[in-house]
Amino acid sequence: MKYRQLFILVEGDDDERFFKTILKSKFEEKYDSVTFWKYAQEKNTKTNDFLKSIKEMHHEYIYVADIDCAACVTRKKQEIRNKLKNIEPNKIMVIIKEIESWYLAGLDSENSKQLRISFSNATDNLTKEQFNSLILKKFGSRIDLMAEILKYFSIKIAMQRNGSFRYFIEKYNCEV
Repeated sequence: MKYRQLFILVEGDDDERFFKTILKSKFEEKYDSVTFWKYAQEKNTKTNDFLKSIKEMHHEYIYVADIDCAACVTRKKQEIRNKLKNIEPNKIMVIIKEIESWYLAGLDSENSKQLRISFSNATDNLTKEQFNSLILKKFGSRIDLMAEILKYFSIKIAMQRNGSFRYFIEKYNCEV
C-alpha cells in the first residue's frame, strides 16, 4: 500500500495548536503521517516551492487561511492564488472569520459558563480582537485561554455553531 502523507499548512501557532489538538487524530486515521507547516513565518517563494515539492512527491495538503478582510471566500482564494502559483484552489480552506471563531464554536453553554465566556450560538463573525476581549485575568494569556477551551471542545457543537468549521469537517470526513 502506498505511503500517504498529509501536510496541513497553517498560518501560525494558534492554528497549529487547534489542528493538532482537535483534528490531527482524525487525519491520522486516513494518513500514515500528518505534518504541520507554518507559512506565515516563510517567504511566499519558499511556500510556493514547498507546495511544488508536495505535489512532486504525490502527497496531499490542505492550506488553511483566515478570511480576514476579504469580501468572500472566492476573493480570499484568489488573493492566495495570486501569491502562490503552485497552489491548487481546491486545497485552500478558508476559515470564517478567523481561527478564534473555531475555538469558541466548540464550547457548549455549560462550559462557556464554567470558563466565564459569553456564549453565542454562532461564531462565524468572531474576530481575533473580540476573542482577545474575552481573556479574563484568571487565564493570564490568550494561549492559556485557548488551551482551556480545547479541553472542553466538542466537534459536534462546533459544527452547529460555525459554518466554515462544519464545511471543513464535512469536506474532509472528520465527523465523530
